[in-house]
Order: sequence, then C-alpha cells, then structure tokens
Amino acid sequence: MRTFTSLDDVAAAVGTELGTSEWLEIDQARVDTFADATGDHQWIHVDVERSAAGPFGGTIAHGYLTLSLIPFLGSSVFSFDTPGAKLNYGLNKARFPHPVHVGKRIRVTVTLTACDDLPTGKQVTLSHIIEIEGVAKPACVAESVVLLLEG
Repeated sequence: MRTFTSLDDVAAAVGTELGTSEWLEIDQARVDTFADATGDHQWIHVDVERSAAGPFGGTIAHGYLTLSLIPFLGSSVFSFDTPGAKLNYGLNKARFPHPVHVGKRIRVTVTLTACDDLPTGKQVTLSHIIEIEGVAKPACVAESVVLLLEG
C-alpha cells in the first residue's frame, strides 16, 4: 500500500505504477444490488436462466458496476493522506473492453500519470486497468481525476 502524506510526494510519483489490488469475486448478489440501486434490470445482468442462453452464456456485471469498484479496489493500493480535502473530479475516459461474467474475479492496477498544479492544490490523474482473472482483455480501462486541496 502506497500512502501519500504530502502534495510534493504525489507530484514526485508521476509515471509510477502504484500497485495492484487483491482479487474480488463478482457474485450475482452484488450485480442484483447494483441493478436495484440504478434501476438497470436488463436481463443480461439479472436473469440467470435467460442469460444462460444469451450472448454471454450467463449473467454479466454492469460496466458501471465494474467502474464503480475503482475506489474500493484502489483503496488497498494507495491512499492520499494529504492535509486537505480530496475531491473526485471525474473521468477523462472509460472503456469496457470485456464483460465481467458473474463468478469471475477482478483486480485493479493503478498508475499515477499526471499531477498538475492548481491555485488551491493539485489535480491528479490516475490510470486504472481492471483485469479479469484468466482473461486477456481487461474489463475496464479508466482514467480518473482527483483534486487534492491544500490543508
């Protein structure tokens, strides 16, 4: 686990792979809970019987569920324990090259790709690659942006 305690430490880490999380199994209960939270009950996600005969041979996780796990997975890789507020600023890009089948395990590898000065702190860009155990293509490739404000 990489812990950053100052904005200077963050800036010095540009270009550094911060690490890889532990594996997390995606089960049907998590997919169903996400469907309930978002109202997205498309059958490829929640109908186990129908999905078995569908294009993926079973249910798959929502792409946005996979994306939403970046903070959880990343929390075991790095931490910004800098003095000021930490704000999720958004995404520059996100893609879902391969579906995550229910029952598969995923993990994330995080790289700190940029750290730009702001009048109130730093704007940090992080690359996240979520891989699926035993699958060549990643489940998700995303670039997130975090604002680290001075304390």
